[in-house]
Amino acid sequence: MSEHASEPTLDGAELDAAVERVERELGRLFARIRIGWREAAATVHPDLQPLGYQVLVGIVSGEATTAGQIIERVQADKSAVSRQVRHLTELGLVDSIRDPDDRRARSLAPTELARERVAAARAAYEERIGARLRAWSAGDLNHFAELLDALGR
Repeated sequence: MSEHASEPTLDGAELDAAVERVERELGRLFARIRIGWREAAATVHPDLQPLGYQVLVGIVSGEATTAGQIIERVQADKSAVSRQVRHLTELGLVDSIRDPDDRRARSLAPTELARERVAAARAAYEERIGARLRAWSAGDLNHFAELLDALGR
């Protein structure tokens, strides 16, 4: 059980105000995340859009190496993903490889340039966020992770 579970439960107007504050703070956090994606994309290539960066990170991490997996990961439509993959290929960041068993299917592989640039972009981001998070106690970090997990379900 969390150390925060012993706090009194809010009701009525206090609960409504607390929910509104959480929504407002999540909005600020999401805006900061979008700014981070834009900065990371520019670090990889000046012409790369934030969606392209998200697609590239999925490919580099190995979590999304087909168009279908990318669509699922970034929750974007097929045409937007297709444009981003084409752009990443044109920038020399992704190779599109035909599946030897199914000539219609393709898998996507990051180039060495992509790995290097994504690593640089992630290092800069992780340095900023890591510095903030390292100021928190391990207990607070674990509680925060638990709350985020519960919210994301």
